[in-house]
Amino acid sequence: MTSSPAPAQIEATDPLRIWFRFIRLNRRAGNAIAAELKALGLSIPQFDLLSTLTEREGMSQQELAERLYVTKGNVSGLLDRMVEAGLVERRSIPGDRRSNALYLTPKGRDLANQGIAAQRSYVMRTLGTLSAQDLADLERIVLAWRERARAEEDAASAKSR
Repeated sequence: MTSSPAPAQIEATDPLRIWFRFIRLNRRAGNAIAAELKALGLSIPQFDLLSTLTEREGMSQQELAERLYVTKGNVSGLLDRMVEAGLVERRSIPGDRRSNALYLTPKGRDLANQGIAAQRSYVMRTLGTLSAQDLADLERIVLAWRERARAEEDAASAKSR
């Protein structure tokens, strides 16, 4: 990213080719992180659950599912196994007999922190080695792409109403 492409290169740039490269990079990074988490005894979904609870404990299973972009049913079995393993605990919510608040146990917090450290280490060994300018450019591009994706999602949602 540090050197500017020639005008002919810019015109020949194919968004679909960039998309495929992005998807392949995502898979490669995901596989690398999965291997590091596996060494800790965690799967990606388990880590996602634990790391989400490090950000905000006390949420309900429904809130957790929304934050993880999955259904409440999808998170249910995973959560049951995490509770059984002593990593997460459910606490009653006063006045709500149908929901529980979710909290990390000390063991769960420790494992989440180990997973976060492994992820941070991988990111610093790869993405973190890019120049400050490349990182700034990449962030600008990703944020612009995210905004276009959100607008597309909003437009599709408005059409289906």
